[in-house]
Amino acid sequence: MTGHEPHTAAGQALLDRLSINQETVKQWSLPELADGCARAGLRGVGLWRAPVQDYGVTEAARLVRDAGLTVTSLCRGGFLTDPEPAARAAALDDNRAAVDEAATLGTDTLVLVSGGLPAGSRDLHGARERIADALAELAPYAAERGVRLAIEPLHPMYAADRCVVSTLTQALALAERFPAEQVGVVVDTYHLWWDDTVGEQIARAGGGRGPGRDGSRIAAFQLADWITPLPEGVLLGRGQLGDGSVDLRWFREQVDATGYRGPIEVEIFNPALWARDGAQVVAEIVARFGAHVG
Repeated sequence: MTGHEPHTAAGQALLDRLSINQETVKQWSLPELADGCARAGLRGVGLWRAPVQDYGVTEAARLVRDAGLTVTSLCRGGFLTDPEPAARAAALDDNRAAVDEAATLGTDTLVLVSGGLPAGSRDLHGARERIADALAELAPYAAERGVRLAIEPLHPMYAADRCVVSTLTQALALAERFPAEQVGVVVDTYHLWWDDTVGEQIARAGGGRGPGRDGSRIAAFQLADWITPLPEGVLLGRGQLGDGSVDLRWFREQVDATGYRGPIEVEIFNPALWARDGAQVVAEIVARFGAHVG
């Protein structure tokens, strides 16, 4: 599929997998998101907890469903590295609530941003082990509700304050302690593009199995580009598809080679996109998806 061949059967099948994450068009309210994505012919949206809670979880589920859309993921759970008992208990309670919200929204994927180092700590290994301990408590609860926990590795620049899981290798080392249907991983191009082992690890995550078979750990596949110079406050530095250094088509081919045929979710945090008309942003994403991902 290229930007000039949107109507081939293969191109349409790929476009049918395109999902827009809510944060990509943050300027839109939830009703505007549902309406705008439906008008663009999309089938999926990824949602975030805070705006969904503000709107009402049950009401949000109905709104998205009535628009003919599927919720491809809910973000986010996680922040599971604090050793202090009260903080740990609160984090577990919040993650159980996130699981319940995901189930109400009809998505089987809760994305986890695992958490950074506790204040004053330099113990990365200990922080990762606390994530594993939390997963042992949360995974059965989520599975009972039809939700899989999806560990998202974040770029190493976030390891101190946001996520001590920095590579797909580290994410899989945690996930593989649990059944594949309970705990998976997120493949996000923005966070993983730099890692020269990522192709091997994507294959490992796929479990060497074809479509519809058990064993794959790939719970979500997300796209954003890497642009430089990074802004101050690097959280909001993601690039529009095709504007940066990431070989997006290569990533899609590697993920598809595992047998994954699930949603491909565009998640871009970028104030320049948020300042634009949302419908124009979505139309541009559809065109860029064809040109750089298909």
